[in-house]
Amino acid sequence: MAPINPAPLRADARRNRERIIIAAEAVFAEHGASASTEEVAARAGVAIGTVFRHFPTKSDLLGTILKRLVDGLTAEAADLAEGGDPAEALFTFVTRVVEEAAAKRTVAGLLADSGVEVETAKAVAHLQGAIETLLGLAQRAGAVRAEIRPDEVTALLAGLCQAALQAGWGPDLRRRTLAIVFAGLRTGSARI
Repeated sequence: MAPINPAPLRADARRNRERIIIAAEAVFAEHGASASTEEVAARAGVAIGTVFRHFPTKSDLLGTILKRLVDGLTAEAADLAEGGDPAEALFTFVTRVVEEAAAKRTVAGLLADSGVEVETAKAVAHLQGAIETLLGLAQRAGAVRAEIRPDEVTALLAGLCQAALQAGWGPDLRRRTLAIVFAGLRTGSARI
């Protein structure tokens, strides 16, 4: 019998892991806390053992989803800083983060309920750096008041994301609330 080449197995395992994560994001968004890892496995088209090989607990899977979200937002901030309109990049980013918080409220809620501490400190630190970069660009473009500090924007963003996790904080309320916050950040008079 010929030896099995391990390289294709590693690639297959990476594909399975990715399918599991994508399926879990959809299943948890649809079914919330009642979702099971069996539902995730079925959606991903893998056996339940494959899910547990990659993610021994549901908390491990949820933590991976949250870290992936933060990493994606950090990359998006970098893209906005490099190629976006400097006067609008910060506002675009804050809106995107709040929308993601609202969309992923199930994941955040499940993590909070389970008491899981997610290992995302490094990713969050990168996100804070991205906020500082976007704020600096907006201030140099004259779109945001010079006295606004990065820690203030981070605190506002944390509060907005916390509000987005609440049931009933729908798209219209998010839009109106963001308009008020942005008016407070912008230079000159802003219309809400």
